[in-house]
Amino acid sequence: MTFLSGFVAIVGPPNVGKSTLLNRVLGTKVAIISPKPQTTRNRIIGIYHGEQYQIVFMDTPGIHKTRSLLHKSMVTSAKAAFKEVDIVVVMIELPSPDPPEISMILANLKTVRKPAVLVVNKIDLKQRKSILPVIETYKDRYPFKTIIPISALRGEGVEVLLEELKALLKPGPAFFPPEMKTDQPESFLVSEIIREKIYLLTKKELPYACAVNVELMEEVPEKNFLRISAKIHVESESQKKILIGRGGRMIRDIGQAARLEMEKIFGARVYLDLLVRVEKNWTRDAKALRRLGY
Repeated sequence: MTFLSGFVAIVGPPNVGKSTLLNRVLGTKVAIISPKPQTTRNRIIGIYHGEQYQIVFMDTPGIHKTRSLLHKSMVTSAKAAFKEVDIVVVMIELPSPDPPEISMILANLKTVRKPAVLVVNKIDLKQRKSILPVIETYKDRYPFKTIIPISALRGEGVEVLLEELKALLKPGPAFFPPEMKTDQPESFLVSEIIREKIYLLTKKELPYACAVNVELMEEVPEKNFLRISAKIHVESESQKKILIGRGGRMIRDIGQAARLEMEKIFGARVYLDLLVRVEKNWTRDAKALRRLGY
């Protein structure tokens, strides 16, 4: 049999479930999720290994109107993915099927002229009869190869999506070995898990003012032990005070939640040391953004 392969970008507005879909497809967590929009800041590669085929998924930041250099960097990264892949999966959500960002997304699709599949996510949150009008509307807006209703959270429709994507693949090599599910280093996953816990445990704008940099990741094999040191960057002293919390309670809660998840992922005990540092206006500083990986 001929081996098939290809690169697939998952694009869409913020908070429609792109990272949830990637994690569901892979059966493991490679992308963090939270109820807050714009959680994903970097493009994240996830590799799905099928029978005689391989799909390299690219989870992208949500496309939205930019408010800072950080947001501009995120959207630029997402838009670049249109040109770098073979197939584009556009995701919208059934509860809000006509987001303001969709015109920008369809305009980019028309420019690159790549095969595209529309995924209507979160069908578990609304009556099924509301799906058909959405499908009919988007059939007129763009010549998608197919339109698939799914629930990324529950896994409904995901197998159908994989089969449709397989049909669009072309003969090609396996780009990654079968045991590999992402090309991200472990230090990146660690930094993302810490940032996810900040999103889940803090409120308002604080999560968007935080960046995480892993400075030490040391393994002690004979003790099945990982020593990790990470620095959390915020933009002001007031944000630092909130993040640390009264008596250090908030930073302890963030550290404990992150440590417990890391121990499940790595199968080892974890010692996690978190330091909070003020780096004024880093989201609007091009040099700081590059240094922090954006």
